[in-house]
Amino acid sequence: MELKQYQIVLVNLDPTVGSEIKKTGPCVIISPDEMNKYLRTITVAPITTTSRKYPTRIEVKHDRKIGRIVVDQIRTIDKQRIIRILESLSKPEIKELKSVIKETFAD
Repeated sequence: MELKQYQIVLVNLDPTVGSEIKKTGPCVIISPDEMNKYLRTITVAPITTTSRKYPTRIEVKHDRKIGRIVVDQIRTIDKQRIIRILESLSKPEIKELKSVIKETFAD
């Protein structure tokens, strides 16, 4: 399975601790393709449908539902946690995600 940046993948996030998002659910791959190709881990941001609006949450349409990418819960996972590839973000969603990541972690 070839994993690409900005794909939405179904991931088993259990076990978790405390306030981490648990269960099996969609996540966006945010690690670059070069890392995704050679490492056994990838970096993802979970997508939730139960989230309120926060500056670190980006609204996306996925599987005919509105969800939010949770940039404040980015995590690195082993590729074995990935169940399947679902779809990819749209260009406007990618642009907004990059902007929020930069604003949150780089500025």
